[in-house]
Amino acid sequence: MNNTLSIIVPVYNEQENLGRVEKELQEYLNCAKVPTAVLFVDDGSQDLSLSIIKKICSRNPAFHYISLDRNYGLSTALKAGFDAVGSTLIGYIDSDLQTSPMDFNLLLDYIDTYDLVTGVRSDRKDAFLKKVSSLVANSIRRSFTQDGMDDTGCPLKIIIADYAKSIPMFKGLHRFLPAMVLLLNGKVKQVPVQHFPRIAGKAKFGLRNRLFGPLIDCFAYLWMKSNYISYKTEDKG
Repeated sequence: MNNTLSIIVPVYNEQENLGRVEKELQEYLNCAKVPTAVLFVDDGSQDLSLSIIKKICSRNPAFHYISLDRNYGLSTALKAGFDAVGSTLIGYIDSDLQTSPMDFNLLLDYIDTYDLVTGVRSDRKDAFLKKVSSLVANSIRRSFTQDGMDDTGCPLKIIIADYAKSIPMFKGLHRFLPAMVLLLNGKVKQVPVQHFPRIAGKAKFGLRNRLFGPLIDCFAYLWMKSNYISYKTEDKG
């Protein structure tokens, strides 16, 4: 089967970044290894993001959007994107462009063997406090999930669409996508990718939801894992 890719771009109050997002994604579409489209998911933005997105989509036939009726959070925006696309592969990148769309081609090199391929930011360009909080949060999450991932929060991923649409979703799930794919008996891989400083706009995650939020979500994940229904049939007639 020939793969197609939909890149989901969650957006919440990112009007300063959307011009760059359009330019860099269009450049990627020109060299993508598989036919690719873009889906913006506006998560109830209060600035001019939605009107800018509509203009971008009107002049780029491979760009599309959906807008949510209010701000639900990143996990819900991703779920809405998963549900909306019809491609065989689903990519995810943040609208702050701290990762490069060009690195989707690096992830695509492994998607025939793995069910989720995620970037790992090997040379992060964040402030010291953000680096430390993410390191602690990743260590806590990894001790709960045992998924072997060093940087599950990296905003550059490709996942087989059938897996994305089968994952039981909950708030905070964006931190647990590799673990959820493993729960579905899939295979995951991490690949080093580029990382850049945020140029415009404001970060949506502070110290509280980088440390305490993931800890609470870990217990939710453990509950789901212990109650998740999984079985194999031995025979039928």
